[in-house]
Amino acid sequence: MYNMDQYDGENDYMQQEDDWDRDLLLDPAWEKQQRKTFTAWCNSHLRKAGTQIENIEEDFRDGLKLMLLLEVISGERLAKPERGKMRVHKISNVNKALDFIASKGVKLVSIGAEEIVDGNAKMTLGMIWTIILRFAIQDISVEETSAKEGLLLWCQRKTAPYKNVNIQNFHISWKDGLGFCALIHRHRPELIDYGKLRKDDPMTNLNTAFDVAEKYLDIPKMLDAEDIISTLRPDEKAVMTYVSCYYHAFSGKQKAETAANRICKVLAVNQENEQLMEDYEKLASDLLEWIRRTIPWLENRLPENTMQAMQQKLEDFRDYRRLHKPPKVQEKCQLEINFNTLQTKLRLSNRPAFMPSEGKMVSDINNAWGSLEGAEKGYEEWLLNEIRRLERLDHLAEKFRQKAAIHEAWTEGKEEMLQKRDYETASLSDIKALLKKHEAFESDLAAHQDRVEQIAAIAQELNELDYYDSPSVNARCQRICDQWDALGALTQKRSEALQRTEKLLETIDQLYLEFAKRAAPFNNWMEGAMEDLQDTFIVHTIEEIQGLSTAHEQFKATLPEADKERLAILGIHNEIAKIVQTYHVNMAGTNPYTTINPQEINTKWDKVRQLVPQRDQALIEEHARQQNNERLRRQFANQANVIGPWIQNKMEEIGRISIEMHGTLEDQLTHLRQYEKSIVNYKPKIDQLEGDHQLIQEALIFDNKHTNYTMEHIRVGWEQLLTTIARTINEIENQILTRDAKGISQEQLNEFRASFNHFDRKRTGIMDAEDFKTCLISVGYNLGENEFSRIMSIVDPNRMGIVTFQAFIDFMSRETADTDTADQVMASFKVLAGDKNYILADELRRELPPDQADYCIARMAPYCGPDAVPGALDYMSFSTALYGESDL
Repeated sequence: MYNMDQYDGENDYMQQEDDWDRDLLLDPAWEKQQRKTFTAWCNSHLRKAGTQIENIEEDFRDGLKLMLLLEVISGERLAKPERGKMRVHKISNVNKALDFIASKGVKLVSIGAEEIVDGNAKMTLGMIWTIILRFAIQDISVEETSAKEGLLLWCQRKTAPYKNVNIQNFHISWKDGLGFCALIHRHRPELIDYGKLRKDDPMTNLNTAFDVAEKYLDIPKMLDAEDIISTLRPDEKAVMTYVSCYYHAFSGKQKAETAANRICKVLAVNQENEQLMEDYEKLASDLLEWIRRTIPWLENRLPENTMQAMQQKLEDFRDYRRLHKPPKVQEKCQLEINFNTLQTKLRLSNRPAFMPSEGKMVSDINNAWGSLEGAEKGYEEWLLNEIRRLERLDHLAEKFRQKAAIHEAWTEGKEEMLQKRDYETASLSDIKALLKKHEAFESDLAAHQDRVEQIAAIAQELNELDYYDSPSVNARCQRICDQWDALGALTQKRSEALQRTEKLLETIDQLYLEFAKRAAPFNNWMEGAMEDLQDTFIVHTIEEIQGLSTAHEQFKATLPEADKERLAILGIHNEIAKIVQTYHVNMAGTNPYTTINPQEINTKWDKVRQLVPQRDQALIEEHARQQNNERLRRQFANQANVIGPWIQNKMEEIGRISIEMHGTLEDQLTHLRQYEKSIVNYKPKIDQLEGDHQLIQEALIFDNKHTNYTMEHIRVGWEQLLTTIARTINEIENQILTRDAKGISQEQLNEFRASFNHFDRKRTGIMDAEDFKTCLISVGYNLGENEFSRIMSIVDPNRMGIVTFQAFIDFMSRETADTDTADQVMASFKVLAGDKNYILADELRRELPPDQADYCIARMAPYCGPDAVPGALDYMSFSTALYGESDL
């Protein structure tokens, strides 16, 4: 037996295939596929020696056909076989075959001659697979991969154009049969109509491929379509063996493809070279044509008349240097690179050197380029000189235009302004202003003399330099000079007219000023008098109305003197009118110093005379009204000064009753109710006071110096009195309820009240939190922060920070008395229910008064326990709800 675990040959890539997986051979389907495939493969070679096998494990037992198979597939002679029929002869022959296999670098693992002689099917199939790997698959090489990987890569390359074929392995990738058909169609497309094949018909695909391969390619039918389709995963070794036959059948075709690839490569090189030659010729022609067109443009020296046109030429030249020439420089450089690259490729591929067309050599292009740069340099120098020449002319022309435009803008409207006769209707102040304005204009006119002279000088220089637009410059200069002379004459004429008018108006202005000085204060006096006489006065006392009457009498005494001043002011106005009429002065407006006129003075004077008696009547009526208001004040004050102290005294007495502890609670309650009755009997006096207050409000009286009490004070005090007595009675009633419910004695209540009163330092009937804490400590409580917070949540649930006497009694009585609890009530219900967890309505009606039984039935929830019966009620949740431990 051969065991070559230590063998380290050159075929390590076959180690995975050589490790025969005996477990796989236990699958009957795979074993069947291998038997058929390996038998057909062996017969395809044994036929060359004129023999074949029928049963693979039986026909190789004597070793003779095994040695013959190895001689056929290797082309070598093996040692002479033993012809005897004994077992030892058979073992010898098989060992010779195994020795030959091992000599070819194949590692045989656990395959011995005795097992082959004994007809061990697994060992025989494993040996044949090893032979197939070595002599049919090992030498396959595709793109630096060999053996199984090379064969798989060859299949993937050949089937790549077929979209419905995806070869990833040698088992399930071949189940649909399209892979076999694609290999045949790729090399012999005339044998299979591939377009009619369907992926969902593997039986037809497989049989088509197997039949065509056997008939036309001399590849025996090594697999059955039924076996492949019915097997979840076809045997990999059977498929590899069969596919390797395809590879060897098409190996001749592969050589033809290699030769075609070599020819294509040579032709591609030649085509690339020819394309480079064409590109060079075209690029050279285009570049020379561009140079031919550009040189005449650069040699053009025709000057332009304007700076703008020459600047455009310079901008075009800059575009040429920045935009047009750089790409051509790149083209020229690329042309030289392409030429050198082409010559190098031709030399490396043993082709003759490239000779461009006449005039398109690299040297020809360099010469043309040199001519271009020469023309370019001269053109740039000419452009700069022309621009410098035109720059001077343009500067002078622009300077002329600017100065002319400034002068024309300044003179615009000046002639119309100087020809105006606005002084004929102007006032004296307007005339003086016009004179000052005219003097300023004369100064401005003199200042512009230099600009006019500069404009004329620039125009003369432009004429001397032969400026192309000199006619328009001269015409404009002449218009400016003519206008300047006209402005001088008009300025002198206007100055004389303004001075004459000024002297005439000064006299009138003095009279206007005197009128304004006297009319203004008199007008203000009349306006103030009218305002005072019409002023709506508001008074609240007799003294205030008497003061207003006295002031009015003093005003009436000043009226005669005021009338004299009025007549004097009107005399000044009459004098002005006389002067205007005598000298025919064209008055453009009214008095510039005032807007007051004689008509307005007379109208206001008449109004003052009318308002004086009206004011007399208003003062008399207001005096009578104030006398009535004073009577109402005294009437209200007399009552309020009695009721206010009475309410305050009652409030203090109620406070003392609620704090003091005289007699029993019932005695205190009786006393308070009698006190309440006496207070209610006082209500008619309050109502009478409300009536007096209504009269005061209707008379719009807002203050009363005879009393400090307002109706609002009385109302609030009365309401507080009623509320206090009612609240105090309620507190006593609650104390009685608490005493009776908790079983507290009168002595305990007195002690609680004494303790509360002692710590109610402000005597307000409430204790703050600190006072309450001190009180609890004084009666023996040992309080921590948490315990005190718990107690405060009981006595002050609204978190107001105060403790009322009623809350104090409730807490102290709860602490000292034995009270019912939810558990006690629950236990009582359980007794009525006969110790059940629920109670029935009949049981409640039998044991409780009807109204209380109905109350319980209406509020008890249905009982839902496991022992519930129809009509069962839950008395437990009802009991906890009574004490606020759950919702009722």
